[in-house]
Formats: sequence, structure tokens, C-alpha cells
Amino acid sequence: MSDMRFIIIGISLIFVGFLILGGFGHNYQAATLESNEFGTCYEYSDNSPPVEIDCSFKIFNQTIFFGLVIGFIAVGVIFLIKGVRGNWDNKVKPEDMVGPGNNQNGDSDND
Repeated sequence: MSDMRFIIIGISLIFVGFLILGGFGHNYQAATLESNEFGTCYEYSDNSPPVEIDCSFKIFNQTIFFGLVIGFIAVGVIFLIKGVRGNWDNKVKPEDMVGPGNNQNGDSDND
């Protein structure tokens, strides 16, 4: 895989991580606040009144969600570092080189 692909994949994964956090993160913010301030947690829905639930389940779901988001962002950073630290053009074989610096160029006008 070329180094530029690692950079593109890294940027994409970081973007997806922040996109998931921004789009779905509001559902998971209240668990810690409810647990610390009130001691009881509630499951809210549009059609029925709030139902009291165990706070540990809500905090566990919150931890899984943020772990997933941090995983996306961390893997993206790793891919970015791998892409930036890559070899780029250092491993090009002399016979594969093209351009004006190549002495084996068949189309040269030096003859």
C-alpha cells in the first residue's frame, strides 16, 4: 500500500470518528451526570413516560460508545503517522525511474 493511501485512510477514519461523536454523542452524555447528581437513571422515549433503569447499564453503553469513537480516531492517527513516516520514493529501483534524470530513457535526443 502506498503512503498516500495510508494518509487518506487515516484522515477518513478520524473524520468518521468525529462524525459519529457529533451525530450520536448527545445520546450518551447524560448517563454520568444523572448518576452523579441524582443516583438514578431514566430511559427516555417519545411515546411513553421515562422508565427508571440501572445506571451501570447506561454508563456501560456510554463507555462502549466512546471506546468505539476513540478507537476510530486512534487507528486514524496511527494510519496518518504510518503514511507520513513512509518511504515515499526512497525505494524506487533505478530501472523503474522515469523522467529527465534517467540515463536509460529510450526517447532521448542526445544521440
